[in-house]
Amino acid sequence: MILLTPYERSKMKTSPNPEKTRFSISELADELDISTRSIRFYEEKGLIQPERTQGNHRIYRKRDRTRLKLILRGKRLGYSLDEIAEMIGMAEFDMDEIEQLKKSLAYGDKKLREVDERMEELQVLKQDLYAVRQKILSRLAEIE
Repeated sequence: MILLTPYERSKMKTSPNPEKTRFSISELADELDISTRSIRFYEEKGLIQPERTQGNHRIYRKRDRTRLKLILRGKRLGYSLDEIAEMIGMAEFDMDEIEQLKKSLAYGDKKLREVDERMEELQVLKQDLYAVRQKILSRLAEIE
């Protein structure tokens, strides 16, 4: 389960009517600052399931809106769509909340390990750059 932080909630545009329960694709795209194509893509992947009008227009409910917010947060954190689907309970419809939370925790722990490894790599790169910089400065001082 991916939760939104207060900062992330504050950055998202708010719906003009907080009591609203149905949204058009353009309303969601505007509110979440994403393209309508992205929303349709997440629908194609089965991550959201809007209803359809008789004229075949998509109608999104609050649940779809919430799922889109979670998908966007998951993408920002570097999760794949398959991982996001599992964390929001789309991969297994019979998954209970405990299983969902444990799966999310496992993915989060994995992502933290990846971040730690990347930070170590970046620290080594930084040290290398400082060493090269120092050699350049020393050489420059010699020849000036």
